[in-house]
Amino acid sequence: MSGRTSTEAAAGRAGIGQHRPLLVVLSGNMLLDAVEVSVVLVALPTIAADLGLTLWSVQWLMSGFALGFAAMLLLGPVLSGRWGLRRVYLAAMLVFALASLVGGLGDSTELLIASRVVKGACAALTAPAGLALIGTTFPSGPAQRRAVSVYSLFGAAGFTAGLLFSGALVAADWRWTFLLPAPVALVLLVWGLKVIPGSARQASLRPVAAVLRNGPLARATLGASALNGSYIGLLLLVTFRAGDGWGWEPWQIALALLPASVPLALSVPYAGLVIRRFGTARLIASGALCALAGQLYALLSPEPHTYAAGLLPALILVEAAFVLSFAALNLQATQSVEPALRSTAVPVYQTGVQIGSVLMLPLVAGLATVTDGYRAPLLATALAAALGVGTAAGGLRGR
Repeated sequence: MSGRTSTEAAAGRAGIGQHRPLLVVLSGNMLLDAVEVSVVLVALPTIAADLGLTLWSVQWLMSGFALGFAAMLLLGPVLSGRWGLRRVYLAAMLVFALASLVGGLGDSTELLIASRVVKGACAALTAPAGLALIGTTFPSGPAQRRAVSVYSLFGAAGFTAGLLFSGALVAADWRWTFLLPAPVALVLLVWGLKVIPGSARQASLRPVAAVLRNGPLARATLGASALNGSYIGLLLLVTFRAGDGWGWEPWQIALALLPASVPLALSVPYAGLVIRRFGTARLIASGALCALAGQLYALLSPEPHTYAAGLLPALILVEAAFVLSFAALNLQATQSVEPALRSTAVPVYQTGVQIGSVLMLPLVAGLATVTDGYRAPLLATALAAALGVGTAAGGLRGR
């Protein structure tokens, strides 16, 4: 088995060959999209204090990005099928860069939120299009699997990178968290003009109803939505607890959140081996249980006065949920439908993931505002995690 794995790895490296510059551009953009989520998260307490915003108001900088992402996902394949992957991808990168400039240079809350919605919509166009470009450019087999692995690794590492960047950027000026992506996107755009093929087109969407009738896909979508929503809701509460409650600096908050992101980035290269050993259903169920355990720990423990005993265990448990079930959920969503329906299944699944954030962030922020505490919003995130456990149990019964 090890000899076969080594042979496939060598074949994958050789197959990437001339398309390596394209993979760099696509992976770089995937990294940038993931950075967008965490780089603003750490800046939220500082932005709220500077602009005089409540938690309810400032959370729209996070949920606005997720809303734009979810709203555009199903339209992306339609646009790519009509205008071609190259045109849609490059246009989205250009608009992304412009929205970053507008958001960073603007002086109103409404403009900041609008720029985040637009950037989320652009990310919804580039992320699936990047995966489709890999599918149409790289040879099937080891080369394509290796390209997808690299692409996924950059996406998983982006959240961690965003945390590290944010600690330094907010210390200088929180507006840099909006401005920095602009030059990066422009560099990737110029490079993309040279390496992105012009003939690729994305497969058109099949009827969504036909995809949603697939039980494993529906369970994966609901489970991923519950996992993502409860996770990002908890991180929002932790960020404001550390920033407002303990007076931590942005760099301290960024370091405190690393245990909730680094393990996933480190585990992604080995996800395939783990899935082959245990199967998707058991990994998804184990991840859902870890997520619920982390949320219950945060809910039932006394009001945290220290990071090590109060918040760190909850963060480690919810991150363990991602390590166990992130790749398994993705695989179940794509492999449970016939190949002809996968061009529809992927946007449907990704839309469900984003809807988790769209629903949970305003709910968590609203409950924290009206109750003047964290128990009610933590109950909401725990209930979302419990929904994930119930969904995963359905998958175990259906094995």
